[in-house]
Amino acid sequence: MPLHPVEPETTTDEAAALFTATHRALGVVPNLARVMANSPAVLKGYLGVVTALSAEGSLAADVRESIALLVAQENRSDYCLSVHAFRGTRTAGLSAAEATRARRGQADDPWTAAVLDLAAVVVRDRGTLTDEQLAAARRAGLSDGQIVEVVAHVALHVFTNYLATAARVDVDWPLVRHTD
Repeated sequence: MPLHPVEPETTTDEAAALFTATHRALGVVPNLARVMANSPAVLKGYLGVVTALSAEGSLAADVRESIALLVAQENRSDYCLSVHAFRGTRTAGLSAAEATRARRGQADDPWTAAVLDLAAVVVRDRGTLTDEQLAAARRAGLSDGQIVEVVAHVALHVFTNYLATAARVDVDWPLVRHTD
């Protein structure tokens, strides 16, 4: 049995204010946010991290969405693949081909390719980075701050991938399957 989503129309507590903030941050209140609202602390923390990384972080929207696509593919999260394929191509400027390549950790731009290489190692090796992998990221032009942001994005997306899978969240975006 899936986790139950909280309905924005019927909630009157802290979740209602968080749904307003979610709509402001994302333009919609997706099913995953409705599940997160079962614990307002989780939804509040998620929104805080997403807002800080997008508003104050140094990674462009297309790079952030590329990381999200890679992580969702690695974790076989159809919900998150669907979300980020939609957001990546509709709001972040990725072409459909770029979104597909990002799922495989590939990008035409060398700097973005280095970001995806780093993100792939972080997700596959659960954060274990060798000195050579860190040096390669730096040689590609990533600052230590950007490396930290890549790790943060991977961690954020692992969380959402796992929650969407555990909760069996209904996909409310055009469906993209990890097997596609």
